[in-house]
Formats: sequence, structure tokens, C-alpha cells
Amino acid sequence: MRIGIDLGGTKIEVLALDDSGHERLRRRVPTPRSDYAGTVATIARLVDETERSVGRCRSIGIGIPGSLSPHTGLVRNANSTWLNDRPLAADLKRALRREPRIDNDANCFALSEAVDGAAAGSRVVFGVILGTGVGGGIVVDGRLLGGANGIAGEWGHNPLPAPHLPGELPGPRCWCGRRGCIETWLSGPGFAADHVRTVADGAGSAVLGGADGADDADASAAVAGGNADARALVLAMRAGEPAALAAFDRYCDRLSRALASVVNLLDPDAIVLGGGLSNVDELYAEVPRRMAARVFADRAETSLLRNRHGDSSGVRGAARLAD
Repeated sequence: MRIGIDLGGTKIEVLALDDSGHERLRRRVPTPRSDYAGTVATIARLVDETERSVGRCRSIGIGIPGSLSPHTGLVRNANSTWLNDRPLAADLKRALRREPRIDNDANCFALSEAVDGAAAGSRVVFGVILGTGVGGGIVVDGRLLGGANGIAGEWGHNPLPAPHLPGELPGPRCWCGRRGCIETWLSGPGFAADHVRTVADGAGSAVLGGADGADDADASAAVAGGNADARALVLAMRAGEPAALAAFDRYCDRLSRALASVVNLLDPDAIVLGGGLSNVDELYAEVPRRMAARVFADRAETSLLRNRHGDSSGVRGAARLAD
């Protein structure tokens, strides 16, 4: 039996996974935001409660929204900024009275989907998170690729590749301090913010055709007024609202550019999408066609796949870190 923990910005999820890959227990609790000590205590409590239910587990794996520096052991690059520059590994080892395996949450997602998820059987897998942030992880022959700097797969803080659309340069300010990071365009908040900016500028025209489906008047009104989140934008796009169609067209163009750059460098067998935007069916029709046109090959064989394990993929991958 193995324990996995997914430490997110809004929730902490715990999972007990048996050796056959079956879930024996799963539970979510709110993350104590901006409370580092409370976060450590909550993880320790969840592990204790889990083992009271299923018995002593042979390993504990934890996915975090950042990474551990191989030089200092401190957390870095976490968008849950209260974790940064903290000795999380040492503090959890003390609280748990054993050493957990800790890795980036996108790496955990990629591992889960490569081992027994959508890309099972693929040799090289690039796992992508398109959610509140944008992350990535690389799995080769069933093993995570960490890299010399411990940042393999962190494509979200590369610049958005050319050719640039009007207004893309220098790009929005990212929490990391740079401008125009892929995350500022392809995260859920980035998708919505692009729409808001475009409506405010009075620009944008539809290119895609609307999908069949019932009109969502509330979503369309919010989109037309420049006030919508990613979910409302998708609903309005499906209803044929022009500004939402244009926003989604720009999103597909940007995602295809960003993924094509990964294919040209890594040449994976499969790319698996996770996060809230991975649930948008239209991406799997639009993006592969556009991506293929930018891949430096006579034919693009890389598959673009929806994840198999949904919201549980990250925590399942965390449980497998000790493997």
C-alpha cells in the first residue's frame, strides 16, 4: 500500500493506492492558504488518519506546485508562494517520522498517465497541466525525467513561441517576474484575461464555427460584456458567441504553437492534457491539426490525448513516486 498526497493551492488530496493500482481511500480537505505550518500539519494529519484506516503504508509520495532545489533542498517556483524558500522536505520528514518522496505536481500527473493512464504503453510522454497554472512533466520508459536542474518539462515559463498575434508582445506580467510566459496565455485565468483585454480594446473576430448545443444566455452576456471565467467562455463559444469564438481560436493557435515547440525538441509519442481546460472536447479536434503544421517533420505522429484519471491523476502519480 502506498500513500499519495496532492498539495494544491486550494485543496490537499490524499490517496491510498494498493499494489494493483486500486484506490483504497481518497479524501480532500481545503489547503490552509498562506499558512506554511498549517500546511505541514494538515499533511501529517491526513497521513495519520489514512494509516489508521488502511494500515501502515510502505511509501509516501507528495506532489507540490513547485519543485525542490537540488542545491538547497528548499521549495522554489511554487505559485502557492507561501511554500517558496521553505524546507518542506525536512519539515515533513520530521512531522511524518519518515522521509517522503516529493516532486512537482505536473510530474506526478505525467507519471500517472504514462504508467496506467491515457498514454500507457508509450515510451516518451509529455504530461501537460492546463489549469490555474500551466505545468509539464516528462516520462521516458516509465520513469520521470528530472534533469540536471530538476526542472525538466517546465514549459509554462518559456515565452510563447512565434509567429506572434497582434498584442502578444511583450505579453502579460507573470507571477514569476517575467512577461509573456506560456502560463499567462494558456492557463484558465490567462484564457479569460485575454478575452477581457480584447473586449476592452474592441478587437477580435470569430474564426471558428460554433459547435452545436443550447444557447447559454448568461455565459454569452458575460462574454459580450468582457466579464467571464474560462468555463463561461467555453459555454459561450459553444453557443456561437463571436467574442468567445475568437478567444477560443486564439487559445488553440497559442496552444498549438507551444506544443509544437515541445514536439520539435522532445518528439514524444504522446502528449496528455490535464487540468480544467483538458475537458474542452474541441481542443482535441482543433489543436492536433494546427500543431502538425508547425512540427518539423513530413508527418506528425505525436498523439494529443485526454487524461484517463481526471482530477485523481496527480495524486495517483504522487503515490507512485517511490516506484
